[in-house]
Amino acid sequence: MTKRMILNETSWFGRGAINELVPEVMRRGYGKALIVTDAQLVACGVVEKVTSKLDAAGLNYQVFDAVTPNPTIKVVQQGLAAFHQSGANYLIAIGGGSPQDTCKAIGIISANPEFEDVRSLEGMAPTRSPSVPILAIPTTAGTAAEVTVNYVITDEENRRKFVCIDPHDIPLAAFIDADMMDGMPPSLKAATGVDALTHAIEGYITRGAWELTDALHLKAIEIIASSLRDSVAGKAEAVEKMALGQYVAGMGFSNVGLGLVHGMAHPLGAFYNTPHGVANAILLPHVMRYNAEFTGEKYRHIAQAMGLEVTHATLEHAREAAIQSVESLNRDVGIPATLREVGMRKEDIQELAQAAFDDVCTGGNPREAKIEEIAELYLKAL
Repeated sequence: MTKRMILNETSWFGRGAINELVPEVMRRGYGKALIVTDAQLVACGVVEKVTSKLDAAGLNYQVFDAVTPNPTIKVVQQGLAAFHQSGANYLIAIGGGSPQDTCKAIGIISANPEFEDVRSLEGMAPTRSPSVPILAIPTTAGTAAEVTVNYVITDEENRRKFVCIDPHDIPLAAFIDADMMDGMPPSLKAATGVDALTHAIEGYITRGAWELTDALHLKAIEIIASSLRDSVAGKAEAVEKMALGQYVAGMGFSNVGLGLVHGMAHPLGAFYNTPHGVANAILLPHVMRYNAEFTGEKYRHIAQAMGLEVTHATLEHAREAAIQSVESLNRDVGIPATLREVGMRKEDIQELAQAAFDDVCTGGNPREAKIEEIAELYLKAL
C-alpha cells in the first residue's frame, strides 16, 4: 500500500523567523497581500509585528480582521469579497486556527470559484487548482493549521462544523516564531497546547497511522508533555518548544487523520461556540479509555513519551498510566473538568452524538463507534 506525505514547501523555525517573511515575498515576486486575521490580534499589536516589516520593505497589503472564533461561512464569504476588492494576489494568515482556516477557504474558493457556496468544500472536495498562495504565521501553539491540508468551517444555519480536506490548501510557506506567541494568555496556551497533544495522540492511534507518522507523533507527544506546563507558566524556552511540538504533530496527523475526540469536539463548537482546544482536552481522557483495548502497545509508547516508566508494567497498567498522565496535565494547566462547565446541555446529547457520528474525523478512530456509545461518552464527560 502506498503512503502520502504533504508538507509546506518552506518552513522557518525559531525566534525571529518572521524576519524571513519579506525575503520570501520578494523571492516569489508577489505583489499585494491580503492579511487575514482577527481584530484582537490587530488591537494587541501582534499584526503590527508583521505589517511593520512589510512597510519597511515597501510591500503593499490590506488587512481583513473580521475573523471570529469557529469561523463561519459568512466570515469566509466576507473575506473572499475583501480579497477580490483588494486586488491582492497572495494571502498572509496571522493567528491561530480560525484565521488560518478562514484564509485557506478564501484561497481555495478564489482559485476554484465553483465552490463559492463554501458548504460544497466539505470532506475531500474535488478542487482542481491550488489555492491562491498563502504564507502562514501562527500565533498559537496548537492547531498546526499552517502545515495541514485540513480546515474547519462552521455552518451556523445548520448548527454544525464541517471539515475540509484538500491538498491544494496547504500554505506554501510557514513561519513558526515563538515571538508571535508570547502574548497568549495562560488559558489559551493551555487550550491550544492540549489541542496539539490531542492531535499527536489521535494521529498516533488513528487507523491510517504508519511508521513515519508514528515517529512524528511520538516526538510531538514528548515535546508537548515536557513543555506545556512551563509554557503556560510563561517560560520563553517552553513557548518555543511548544511551537515546534505542535508543528511536528501537524506534520503527522495532516497526512493520516484523527479520531473520535475531534469528531465529538466539532459539534460542541457548532452548538455552543466551545473553544476547540478546550473541547478536545475535556474529551481526550474519556475517548482514550474507550479506545484503549483497540490500540495494542501504543498507550505504553504514549506513556513513555510523556516521561513515565512503564516498560515492565502490564499493558493494562501502562494504558491507564497514559490516560492518567493526560488527566494530570489537564488539571495542572487549568483545563475545565467537565463539559457542563463549558455550557453543554444534557438535552442536546442525542443530536450531538449524531453530528459526531457523521463527522469525517470519527472514521479514523481505532474503535468503530456507535451513536449510542458516543452519546454515553458525552454523558460521562458532562
